[in-house]
Amino acid sequence: MERIRVSLFFVPMVGVLVSIVTAVVTIWIDSRLDLRGVDLPLGVTSTVASARALLSTVAGATMTFAAIAFSISLLIIQQASSQFSPRVVHTLFRDPFNKRVMALVMGTFTYCLVVLRSVRALGEAGGDVVIPNLSVAIAVVLGIATIISIAAFLNHSAHSMDVSQILDRVENEAIGHVRREWNVAGSATPPLEPVAAPDHPAHIVRFDHSGWVQQIDTGALLACLPDETTAWVLTYPGRYAIPGAPLCILSAAPESIEATERAILGTISTGNTRTMQQDVSFGLRQMADVGLKALSTGVNDPTTAQDSIFHSAAVLAELLRRDPPHRELTGKRGRRVVLVDQPDGDDLVRLAFGELRRAAATQPTVCIYLLEALHLLREGLDATGLSSRTEVLVEEARLVVTGCEQANVLPADLDDVRSAYDRRFGPASATGLAVS
Repeated sequence: MERIRVSLFFVPMVGVLVSIVTAVVTIWIDSRLDLRGVDLPLGVTSTVASARALLSTVAGATMTFAAIAFSISLLIIQQASSQFSPRVVHTLFRDPFNKRVMALVMGTFTYCLVVLRSVRALGEAGGDVVIPNLSVAIAVVLGIATIISIAAFLNHSAHSMDVSQILDRVENEAIGHVRREWNVAGSATPPLEPVAAPDHPAHIVRFDHSGWVQQIDTGALLACLPDETTAWVLTYPGRYAIPGAPLCILSAAPESIEATERAILGTISTGNTRTMQQDVSFGLRQMADVGLKALSTGVNDPTTAQDSIFHSAAVLAELLRRDPPHRELTGKRGRRVVLVDQPDGDDLVRLAFGELRRAAATQPTVCIYLLEALHLLREGLDATGLSSRTEVLVEEARLVVTGCEQANVLPADLDDVRSAYDRRFGPASATGLAVS
């Protein structure tokens, strides 16, 4: 399903197939109308020459528009990859609007070809004159719709390169995934404790191929375990699988080792790129990459970094109010799956802000943006009774100031960062930070 969602081929191909069926149906309707002697309105009727000219014109124009649209799409993907991050290209592939425009353009071209083939003049092979008037009229409508869709496509493409639009798409997708996969936390819900795997396992199942882990079907994994067996899963979506690396540990060696290993490997979906199917950290990774690219020497765009920081904070606001999925799942006849190494809220905060904090150490303005985002997250958690989860936010804020202090920025700029910290997190002297 994920491959279909990111495919630029599937929807246009569906459009082509639908257009072929539509052309065949409309040509058949035209033949029935001719047999019954039905007179169509004057604006719908055509001659053989006009029908061929019109269908050829619409088909040629749509292919010209298609070439322009495809060129613009590739240019946008290339520019987004080089200017923002290669990871954000993933969101452009999933844009349904572009795929629908491609489907309409390719479908119109195919429809005109099929209808054009059925037009026949007197004396040509087949006998009687054939002018599918209704089909030609529909081709006119499709041609007009294609021109309008190309204009809409150009408008949509221009706006899609706005970094705020890109980050907003990533944010919405990441938040949607969090709401599906993570559980709402109570006001006193403690963080999940790490689960340790046994030191001396009975059997280890190892990866037999490489790729990014995209999805783990825990229900299927439970079903393929032998009775009274526990599987400690040592990977999670977002990690890279290397052949020979351990995938999971079994508490008992299965009778049919090869069959069980094949079944377990079949429950792990891998691919050549990361996705957000179960990888909640990928959205934060994309936004952090945009911020890092903006802070690079070649780009030097603090405002884009600010956008990235606050979109990341919006995702973290949803994450930190929830608990990760349950790490232990039990099935029938003593089967159990334990997810050993799963990212928690603290890990994701460090992922979102850790690298940005280090890259922004020499840019006091971006450091103040970071402090503001951390402060807003802390306020939101305090308001919902989850103050126990704010420690990592305060620690990141301290590191922002410490990094700026060690970056040899101007004293006046450093005072601005310290003042921003003091207003949001209390006096710097009370937190153990150096004060000049």
